[in-house]
Amino acid sequence: MEYDFPSILRRFALEGEPRKVEPFGSGHIHETFAVTNTAPGGEVRYILQRINKNIFPEPEPLQENIQRVTAHLERKLRDRGIPDYRNRVLRLFPSLDGKTYHVDETGHFWRVYNMIEGGRTYDRLENLEQAFQAAKAFGLFQADLQDLPAPPLHEILPRFHDGPWRHQQFKAALESDPLNRAAKAREEIAFLEENAGIFQVLPRLQAEGKIPVRVTHNDTKINNVVLSDATGEALAVIDLDTVMPGLSLFDFGDIVRTTVSNSDEDEMDLEKVRVDLDRFSAVLRGFLEGAGSFLNETERSHLVFSGKVITLTIGTRFLTDYLAGDVYFHVHRPDHNLHRARTQFKLVQSIMENEEAMNRLVEEV
Repeated sequence: MEYDFPSILRRFALEGEPRKVEPFGSGHIHETFAVTNTAPGGEVRYILQRINKNIFPEPEPLQENIQRVTAHLERKLRDRGIPDYRNRVLRLFPSLDGKTYHVDETGHFWRVYNMIEGGRTYDRLENLEQAFQAAKAFGLFQADLQDLPAPPLHEILPRFHDGPWRHQQFKAALESDPLNRAAKAREEIAFLEENAGIFQVLPRLQAEGKIPVRVTHNDTKINNVVLSDATGEALAVIDLDTVMPGLSLFDFGDIVRTTVSNSDEDEMDLEKVRVDLDRFSAVLRGFLEGAGSFLNETERSHLVFSGKVITLTIGTRFLTDYLAGDVYFHVHRPDHNLHRARTQFKLVQSIMENEEAMNRLVEEV
């Protein structure tokens, strides 16, 4: 789609004049562009995003959450005496009408961030240090937001990691089976039903007051951390759309899901889908170093379990979407969502097989 970038950018309080606008990043939700402006002091770069209003139809609560979180994180960095603190956190640039977004004449929502300079994101791990740094960044992110002033953040995507609810959605899709796909997914359906009790554990602990609701990121993939080109350390956590109230274990569980196996999320060769204990050790040490002491004993004792439940939850979402006709996740080949579900369930199985060894690592750390 063609956009009038000069007109859009003129609606924000930015330095300089646009010289270049080009697609940026590997995200699948929003359209993202790198903007290079020519200013008196040299070039200045920004991130311009068209918000996907099919997923985020209301910009106000979304942008309010991000504004509150980024302002709080910036104060934390400044108070710690970080010299380049303004390059260590995303900042929203205001539109000329004082909002943190602009709605163009076609109804599209736009926002502008600063570019985190001197670093890049990685879609796949290249070494264990990257796993450590990314996990440390997410642990520190949670720790810094423990004292975010009231009121609570808006729940942008209600029931996002609600395992029992996701299981109910699966059962509804299985019952209707509009495309007669259930026959092709018998093994996956049986595996899910056999292990569905896993979904009940964390909600029960939360109801009993043993696991508190915290401010969480809720999309803790490695490519949501910018790593320094010079030192390899984490510079900033990005993609803040899903920051909202949640369980700390959901964040750590998704780190486990997306890093401990050296395989793709839709891996066709299931022999490659298995837990690498060195990778798990790296993310465990990183997350706990960043998180410090805020996790309670129940949270710490369920770190390995969290990887299992989040992986099962995501696999359930893929399987549900496959049965429903691929209405949510984009697919790029026949049975793509079924292959994604198989990969997630194979990883759940591998976590189960390695659970004792993984829990020993938790005890050692």
